[in-house]
Amino acid sequence: MQTRAMRIGTRGSLLALAQAHETRARLMAAHGLPEEAFEIVTISTSGDRIQDRPLSLAGGKGLFTKELEEALYSGEIDFAVHSSKDMPTQLPDGLELSAFLPREDPRDAFIGRTAAKIMDLPEGAVVGSSSLRRQALIRRMRPDLDVVMFRGNVQTRLRKLDEGVAEGTILANAGLRRLGLAEIITDLMPLEVFPPAPGQGAICIESRIGDNAVTEKLSAIDHKPTGQALACERAFLAALDGSCRTPIAGYAMIDGDRLSFSGLILTPDGNLWHEAKAEGAAADAATIGRKAGEDVRARAGEKFFEGWS
Repeated sequence: MQTRAMRIGTRGSLLALAQAHETRARLMAAHGLPEEAFEIVTISTSGDRIQDRPLSLAGGKGLFTKELEEALYSGEIDFAVHSSKDMPTQLPDGLELSAFLPREDPRDAFIGRTAAKIMDLPEGAVVGSSSLRRQALIRRMRPDLDVVMFRGNVQTRLRKLDEGVAEGTILANAGLRRLGLAEIITDLMPLEVFPPAPGQGAICIESRIGDNAVTEKLSAIDHKPTGQALACERAFLAALDGSCRTPIAGYAMIDGDRLSFSGLILTPDGNLWHEAKAEGAAADAATIGRKAGEDVRARAGEKFFEGWS
């Protein structure tokens, strides 16, 4: 019998809290437990506090996870809920990704103020994004656009749009749907033209290795196909030393026991890119992703990566 509330660690943004609430609701349903059996603990992260420069200049993806992982080490929380695309490919010793929730739509969403579609924006229009991948893909589609840095949470970026800082921006469809903001989307970007970041749309849960009581609880809500897809995408990213400094896209689809993967690396200006496609048994997800990453890296050559780090 559970004697105390399990503590769920999360960032404090509205989206992060929505993801923590979804996790709690799934655990309550899976185990027949009341809401008070789970306590949501909000933790401020460096990534939330740093708003004046790109993450690549401030320390990379780990800025969104460091403080949550410190809370795991100290026992302040029992597990942490993350956006999978924020997770570094190398986790700290003693921690693991122990569960994935069913993945939302991984596509990116365009929110336009002067045009509904990015291709319909006037020449020279300003589009804001904080993601190097999105910036590179926008430049590949529309080299005439002025792409500017757009840091901040979803609400901050939407406010900047309303203030006229930019004429459009691109955000994850999954995040907007989780926030109940799907109606503000003016266009959804096709996967084949605008592939997502590895892990986009998936919520993952990080916990301590060997904490069997927590692992057992989480196993009831773990979605195996999402975990397999993410194993492939994260292995692709790791093979390319992926971080916030590298424009990388990757998406794996699971159909029964089969997996198909598409990956892409670009230069930040969007002028050069290399694609990877692979398929195989879903059980071999990590191997498929790693080999795809190694293959595209070999074809691109090390010179392709110069200036990224």
